[in-house]
Amino acid sequence: MSIPRLLVVDDDEDMRDMMAQYLRNNGFIVLPAASEAEILDHLHAGRIDLILLDVMLGQESGIEICKGLRQDQDVPIILVSALSADHQRMAGYEVGADDYIAKPFNPALLLARIQAVLRRVRRSPSLNYRRSTSRYDFAGWSYDGRKDEVLSPDGVQVALSQRETRLLKVLLASPRIPLTRDEIAAAMDITQDGEQGPEASGRAIDMLVGRLRSKIETNPKAPQMLKTERGVGYVFAVDVTESRT
Repeated sequence: MSIPRLLVVDDDEDMRDMMAQYLRNNGFIVLPAASEAEILDHLHAGRIDLILLDVMLGQESGIEICKGLRQDQDVPIILVSALSADHQRMAGYEVGADDYIAKPFNPALLLARIQAVLRRVRRSPSLNYRRSTSRYDFAGWSYDGRKDEVLSPDGVQVALSQRETRLLKVLLASPRIPLTRDEIAAAMDITQDGEQGPEASGRAIDMLVGRLRSKIETNPKAPQMLKTERGVGYVFAVDVTESRT
């Protein structure tokens, strides 16, 4: 599995650096941010697995930032704040926060809460993408999540099996991000299809990738979209545009 990438958002540089160093020492990749603009820059630049978001960011409100992110982002968000009254916590949960931690906090508690949220998210990715009603456009192709329909650049509907569609959805959710076979299998919840163990699920992913390539690649032997990432697994190597249908 890949190392989780956390975004630590706090306008207090000392606090931000302290949290970042502690989390790096505990095995995470940590990226710093101090404003909504920096958050969006990081989200557009690559994969973020969880955001630690301070509620009071100078002139900006972490509550409002969380509310805005929830309009088109499913990334887990933990709010961090010196405001700990019940109504303040509820305000955070109401805008879509996954957890709310009051300052001052024990770093070990923060670590435990982060790990708990990440475990919860890993158990439910397949549910997340199955609920998607978005439209995805990529390299002239499109996938309509509401109709469960794939159209080629020529406007021809391409029939995919349920498994092939599940794989495509996982790839569309993580464009240009190398994914291991284990990560793909976990997101697809491939064990529901009877595959047991990493070797079995890995072989199943390889076969499934081959079948999907045969349907969406001009030359499946020299794929331009679903590429093999040496030493990792696979990467969907094209830009993807998502819009709500």
